[in-house]
Amino acid sequence: MVKFLTLDDVEVAGKTVIVRPDFNVPIDPSTGEILDDTRIREHAITIKELVEKGAKVVILAHQGRPGEPEYTESLEKHAKALEKALGKPVKYVHDLYGPEAKEAIKALKPGEVLVLKNVRSFPEERKKKSPEEHAKSELVKELAPLADLFVLDGFSVAHRAHASVVGFAAVLPAVAGRVMEKELRSLEKALEKPEKPCIYVLGGAKAEKCVDIIRYVLEKGIADKVLTGGLVGHLFLKAKGVELGRPSDEVLEKKGLAGLVDAMKELLKAFPGKIEVPMDVAYEVEGRREEVPVQELPVDKPIMDIGSRTAEAYGSILRGAKSVVVSGPLGVYEKDLFVDGTKKVFEAATMAPFSLAGGGDTVAVLKKLGLFDRFSAVSLAGGAFIEYLMGKELPGVKVLEEAAKKAGKA
Repeated sequence: MVKFLTLDDVEVAGKTVIVRPDFNVPIDPSTGEILDDTRIREHAITIKELVEKGAKVVILAHQGRPGEPEYTESLEKHAKALEKALGKPVKYVHDLYGPEAKEAIKALKPGEVLVLKNVRSFPEERKKKSPEEHAKSELVKELAPLADLFVLDGFSVAHRAHASVVGFAAVLPAVAGRVMEKELRSLEKALEKPEKPCIYVLGGAKAEKCVDIIRYVLEKGIADKVLTGGLVGHLFLKAKGVELGRPSDEVLEKKGLAGLVDAMKELLKAFPGKIEVPMDVAYEVEGRREEVPVQELPVDKPIMDIGSRTAEAYGSILRGAKSVVVSGPLGVYEKDLFVDGTKKVFEAATMAPFSLAGGGDTVAVLKKLGLFDRFSAVSLAGGAFIEYLMGKELPGVKVLEEAAKKAGKA
């Protein structure tokens, strides 16, 4: 069980609070315009609470990685999006820890919000170091003395041992923001003591991660059954000796996944009856959706979705579940012809008393299907969500636990 402090455990009126959210959003590389501000609106919940309680709020965030199309040093447009979400002015300075940034922080009045420039413009930000090592960096040494509290709100950056994620917690009291708190509570519910039966649905293309998740949740008795689709399902079919056909094999080879078949065989052997694989699949013929039982494979077209019999069987299993965790679509959801399997299975998942969804493409497919609000909880994190499901220790979560111990409240 994760033991951490939250905003309920601290007084913030009149205090300067550094908040680390995740403002890394889809942008148009040619214009820098924000295409989807969901993350900013989510984090606005934490920031609004701090504002209403009279804190002076300093935002440290990032956008993209230096050298990549979505990187932008200025977060002025993010500040404008936050301003819209809060319904009150948000200040921006194009500085990180220099004189302009420090003067702007010192000038803040209770209830005011300041966004600094992209924290990844600091060369040391992304270096893997311990919290104590990062605490000695220029970024932390210059900004921490101006603050009273550090709030880590970006669960989606918690798997990174970056300066802005772990460094401040080494020298300041640190608590979880509301987004981080919600994410951790949901994951605790899914991983610590899930109501049984607990079913995991794993699809998408990150099959190497799924190997570790499946092993972890079945070995620990967290999940009672795992339902597979997408490229994960394709690999399990191959592990069972099913020939998919050359086009599907080429997809697996191109993505560097073909070598995982042996690992899938080991999982099937180690956990008999616990891993469900597709019984039929769908592919495209002249603009039409065609389905075929796996016994009739291979086909000379790429497999694009689970078939309707599989979707029905998976749905039946899920309708008997008390807890469901979903990560990854079960087909090529971007094509309307092949969103059906994912739609039917995810709809069934929402009927469980507790349903949690997260990971890379999952949020996008939920929005496409209008199912985002029907899950009990949706994680906006990609990598952090997956690593947590794998049982890995996340640096950002660890610093919150250490901060709680230091405060004597763990």
